[in-house]
Amino acid sequence: MPADDPVLSRSYRPADLAPQLDGAGFEATVLVQAAPTPDETEYLLGIADACPTVAKVVGWIDFERPDQRARLERFAAHPKFAGIRPMIQDIADVDWMLRADVQWAFAAAGDLDLTFDALGFSRHLDNFLTVFRRNPGLRVVVDHAMKPRIRDRGTAADDFSAWAAGMAAIARETQAFCKLSGLVTEAEPGWTIEALKPTVDHLLDTFGPRRLMFGSDWPVCRLRTEYAGWVSAAEALTADLGATDRAEIFGGTAARFYRIGRR
Repeated sequence: MPADDPVLSRSYRPADLAPQLDGAGFEATVLVQAAPTPDETEYLLGIADACPTVAKVVGWIDFERPDQRARLERFAAHPKFAGIRPMIQDIADVDWMLRADVQWAFAAAGDLDLTFDALGFSRHLDNFLTVFRRNPGLRVVVDHAMKPRIRDRGTAADDFSAWAAGMAAIARETQAFCKLSGLVTEAEPGWTIEALKPTVDHLLDTFGPRRLMFGSDWPVCRLRTEYAGWVSAAEALTADLGATDRAEIFGGTAARFYRIGRR
């Protein structure tokens, strides 16, 4: 996190999240790592132990160190540990995930029946598809819909077509899930529902409600809106769906994917 950001360079604790959950009607949440260190994962698991509303934790291990298998096994033994997320969006080498020395981690996550949160950008879509094909038993969710550049729509940098094709291929050729999250921070500060709609419509068409899950991306979403503001936008963007489909997106899909309520 940037050291001097007025929104992000501060501590957020369960007491800060509780009113957001209550206001939105959510019973529980999943904490997802934000730092490339196992110490943060230990910290998040400590919060989960102390906080009943934290249902699961997605942590981090060093993919470049095969000797971390034992640490991953120890994390996996924790009843609230769900899986792992390498911070691929921050790695300069777009082909990093294809390197031979990191393949052990993908295989280990599959062997241990852990989840894998795929965090990247549109430029990573082809390589993620390769990884998912190589590891068909890996339980995958695409974070933040792979961060389409909504702010660039209609400009020379518009990558919607490439993003849409890449996401459709993942939806069609793998069993991956996708998070309806992080979109407001990829849009302009004065974002509108209409600006987000083509992206969300494509996700609904390709993944469908049973493979699409709401994610708050809180507190990062506060760069553009508050928790309640993103909930309201997501509800508006899915208002044409039936009650059953909306229930999947706003809880059911996440509960099944992260196995909330069971091991």
